[in-house]
Amino acid sequence: MGARRSDTELMDSSGILYGDLDTALQDLGVINRWLGGHRTTRIGVERLVRHYPAGTMFTVLDIGSGGTDLGDVLRPLGRDFRVTGLDINPLMREFAIRHGHTTEVVTGSAHALSYPDRSFDIVHASLFLHHCTDGEAARLIREAMRIARIGVVINDLQRNPIALMGISLLTALFARSSIVRHDAPLSVRRAFTRRELASILTHAAVDGASTSWHWAFRWCLSIAAMQGGEGG
Repeated sequence: MGARRSDTELMDSSGILYGDLDTALQDLGVINRWLGGHRTTRIGVERLVRHYPAGTMFTVLDIGSGGTDLGDVLRPLGRDFRVTGLDINPLMREFAIRHGHTTEVVTGSAHALSYPDRSFDIVHASLFLHHCTDGEAARLIREAMRIARIGVVINDLQRNPIALMGISLLTALFARSSIVRHDAPLSVRRAFTRRELASILTHAAVDGASTSWHWAFRWCLSIAAMQGGEGG
């Protein structure tokens, strides 16, 4: 379906109003819950933590945290996760408070990570990588690996014509948010093929990443830091 698009998504606008953002994030939460986004994240995280004993507490940095619900998403794994959300939009913290999410939210740029080496056990990014250029994506993964003690999980979209038709139809019929109706199809156009992800990982100098496809049209990258890059 052609090359990746680089159009700017409305969610990336600095002028978005809280009411519009709130509706969009709630719509995205529903999409992630029913179209496999949450499940994909759990699969990636489980790959990294499955060999650790029960009762182990894991710290997680959620890059581009958006709806700040990662703590709830990971709860079915039955593990103790302490999540810090990082998002450039300061309204994400207000969203987390209003919706009762327990995630600590920090305002900052994913492209200027100032955390020391191995600051968190796991670094996670869901539906964020496709907002980056290929070069930005490679640098982001390198920086995430620097910060992570155990590993990195990337959950993002596959660029696929069936995915584009499906999400265009679903959001046109059911999304309340005009932002989601605009951005969701564009996100698919900005997403990656397997070959493009492999190229990004090569430029990030990352070996041994586990890349798997999941319904509905999701890529899951798990990159283990402590086992020489083996992704399980």
